[in-house]
Amino acid sequence: MPEISVIMGSESDRSIANRTVNVLEKSKYSFEVEVISAHRNPDVLDKYLKSCDSKVFIAIAGLSAALPGVIASKTTRPVIGVPVSAKVGGIDALFSIAQMPPGVPVACVGIDNGANAAHLAIRILDLWG
Repeated sequence: MPEISVIMGSESDRSIANRTVNVLEKSKYSFEVEVISAHRNPDVLDKYLKSCDSKVFIAIAGLSAALPGVIASKTTRPVIGVPVSAKVGGIDALFSIAQMPPGVPVACVGIDNGANAAHLAIRILDLWG
């Protein structure tokens, strides 16, 4: 299994995922990219998270941007949320990702900043050696 899982909520988020992949391809860490919607495919997401042993998750989501929080509620591993500028300039997604309840932490990078999410994931993994 990969060390980093990049999960986007919709195929329409592919351009942001590509920015993430461009950085990860230059790193020493393995990764995979999946399209799994927290709303449309909750059972698929549950199954993936139960079978996945990635050390860090990058969750790319717009609109309600529930994906990062749902992932964080189902794992104790680090989750990095990338808000997408699908509507309202991405502010709605940014707020959804940044305002998580106590005990469900999600790191949040800037709107459409998949590259920074990759850099953060690399830094997290570098801490483990």
